[in-house]
Amino acid sequence: MAILNTLNFVTYNPLNNNPIAMRRRKLVAKIEEQLALAVDTDYSPTKTKWLKDSEGVEQKTEVPKRVKRWWSECSDGTVQLTVRYGSKPIEFEKGKGAILVATLADVAPTLEAVKAAAENGELDDLLETQFAFGKRVAKPKSK
Repeated sequence: MAILNTLNFVTYNPLNNNPIAMRRRKLVAKIEEQLALAVDTDYSPTKTKWLKDSEGVEQKTEVPKRVKRWWSECSDGTVQLTVRYGSKPIEFEKGKGAILVATLADVAPTLEAVKAAAENGELDDLLETQFAFGKRVAKPKSK
């Protein structure tokens, strides 16, 4: 028992149950996917899927996953970059859901900056409003 008395015991608090950390990890994973797409235009991630062959036997195979780019080039050469959480772009300011980037080469550094901001927790409030969008708010019962 002398060895156990030297240890410092604390309450276990897993990171997986923290919804804020889960949202950060989800956003950072999607930003990393967009970074890979910005650096390599031929980037094509894969996912595993069960498919039946001609004999009806199911086999696990890897199929390409569809990744939609978050940026679009304007006619004047600038690029508009959106950051999406789910299927909806995040509004950084009221009515402003895109980041204006000078050239296509600046997309990757901008995504790196947004990734760093997400890891530091600067986007937590925006993610909370994004997550709450579309949820029903319970109305109090009237008598």
